[in-house]
Amino acid sequence: MKSQHQVILSLGSNQGNRLKNIELCFELIHYEIGTIVKVSKLYETPSWGFESEAFYNCALVLHTTKTAEQVLEQVLEVEKKLGRIRSEGGGYQSRIIDIDLIAFDDEILNFEHLQIPHPLMQDRKFVLLPFQDLNVDWQHPILKKSISELIQISPDDSVCEVVQNLESPLDKIILNQYNYIAIEGNIGAGKSTLALKMAEDFNAKTVLERFADNPFLPKFYEDQSRYAFSLEMSFLADRYQQLSDDLSQFDLFKDFIIADYHIFKSLLFSKITLEEDEFRLYRTLFDIIYKEMPKPDLYIYLYQNTDRLLQNIKNRGRSYEQDITSEYLDKINKGYLEYIKTQTDLNVLVIDVSDRDFVNKQEDYLFVLNEIKEKSSL
Repeated sequence: MKSQHQVILSLGSNQGNRLKNIELCFELIHYEIGTIVKVSKLYETPSWGFESEAFYNCALVLHTTKTAEQVLEQVLEVEKKLGRIRSEGGGYQSRIIDIDLIAFDDEILNFEHLQIPHPLMQDRKFVLLPFQDLNVDWQHPILKKSISELIQISPDDSVCEVVQNLESPLDKIILNQYNYIAIEGNIGAGKSTLALKMAEDFNAKTVLERFADNPFLPKFYEDQSRYAFSLEMSFLADRYQQLSDDLSQFDLFKDFIIADYHIFKSLLFSKITLEEDEFRLYRTLFDIIYKEMPKPDLYIYLYQNTDRLLQNIKNRGRSYEQDITSEYLDKINKGYLEYIKTQTDLNVLVIDVSDRDFVNKQEDYLFVLNEIKEKSSL
């Protein structure tokens, strides 16, 4: 299940410091619109459709939750910030920066000011060659041809020469020292959303908790004392089964895995929900299981204050969660933070996202990635 759109943008510049224009454009797109996950080589190509200085051209893959119309609107704003002034008469002209929206997933869109795929892409080598560099699984949804096939039949015979390699902004966030990251947080903290987003951006495999399938969860929120033990035991069994099955499919020394939970949460929640004698029995069973579980290379705890958690819970609208109290959330937060303090052999990173919206604000998502980057460099 994809949580983001895959967008292909084509960039060009033939005025001023062309390379600097391209690099500044990368920064603005990455910070304001979405995550640049791949970039092509940089090409020098002759002007197309008019006489002028040669262009620098490239392409990039963008991950974003925005619609195609929203991406176009923000792309035009980026052009303005870099000094692009579009003439009223239109037509081809020299420009500091030019950004074209080439593809948006596999969609076919026809609006007054936007056509997807770009209607002239198959006629332009300065679009096709950088697009091919991106090595994405994409076929033209109208022409039913791959990029390599479009290059072979393109009528464009202009010479497009490679100038140099380019660095994606995401290349600066190096996570190759980690094979297994667990993202934890209170109810409504956004751990699953972050895990999915990071997995898509860094091409990682995911292990996502199957909480929605637990038949005891709605009953627990209606009558906690009656269903607490059943709920915690079923969660423990399911988490153990899932981690055993999913992690066994991956090579923990080669694959990059991101999970939206760590099995220790089972003990943490049970300590809050169970009576003392039930918890002692539960702890005995948990300790047996916990010894067999692989530990994450990095354990991320997303901290959010209780008011923000309650608002998130209300916004996502799960009926069985709407009666969760602030006191219950406070206990969970306290339990996590106390657990973290005792974990001397676990690589822990606590990120306060109480005033952050990494779902809808790209700069807040980059804040989280930079926190991970700083932790990685220690």
